[in-house]
Amino acid sequence: MLLGTIVYAFVNSIILALMAIGFNLTFGISGVANFAYGALYIFSAYATWMGLNLVGMPYPVAAAVSILLTMLAGALMYRFILLRVRGQALSEVIATFGIGLAILEIFRYLGFVGFEYNLPVFVDDSVVLAGVFIDVQRLLIVIIGSVVILGLWWFTHHTRLGLAFRGIAQDERTALTLGIDSDRIALLSVSLGAGLAALAATVIIPLGSIAPGDGYEVLIKALAVCIIGGLGSTGGTIVASFVIGFAERFTDTYISSHWTMIVSLAAILVVLTLKPSGLFGKQKELEERI
Repeated sequence: MLLGTIVYAFVNSIILALMAIGFNLTFGISGVANFAYGALYIFSAYATWMGLNLVGMPYPVAAAVSILLTMLAGALMYRFILLRVRGQALSEVIATFGIGLAILEIFRYLGFVGFEYNLPVFVDDSVVLAGVFIDVQRLLIVIIGSVVILGLWWFTHHTRLGLAFRGIAQDERTALTLGIDSDRIALLSVSLGAGLAALAATVIIPLGSIAPGDGYEVLIKALAVCIIGGLGSTGGTIVASFVIGFAERFTDTYISSHWTMIVSLAAILVVLTLKPSGLFGKQKELEERI
């Protein structure tokens, strides 16, 4: 049982990292806390489902189209709404949360509820690893998640646009003097963050079904990971994903599945109490602010 718990805890950690990395990227670069993140995750899943079942697209095409549509939705949200309130943190949170709420409730109103709304797994098979049965879909999640994390590191360190992202994140005023357009970079960061949410949905949703209410759960998990790791810290996001991922699975196995969500919320409270900036956060601590 212990070995199986460890294997599935590792998979759960990669799932959490995939869920949170887009939110963290957007906040780290543009400073926008995108509370529509969970809704964009669900939006992309429904878009893939409609592409498959209503339009008749091949699965890869439907997934690619849904990711592009979600990125476009993120860009439009920034261009027509967030641009007007950028820099006003409370207004950004209210605006993005309102957009996310509207998206989820529209799907609920239109009747997109029920177990028939699901996505097929990429490969319907399972393998045995060290005596533990695990389905191929979860193995693909680990592979895709690892590729995404490494790919983002390479993108932000070895491409001109990625370096511009890092420049804005580190010192926006200096970046502006070098000719970097902060609004353009912020728009791209929100769009890319939405795209990463869509990619996460594409590989994670086949493990279950699509439900509007899951958007709130995804947002809470992304927030938990980012707050614990430190908002804007990619390394912190990865570490926090493993901390929460292992804590959830061990809680589920040895205590009760009803306590798994409480673990995330309790971890947020503990970290905010002991280290308000998160494990690897760079925000000023309380004693530095007063």
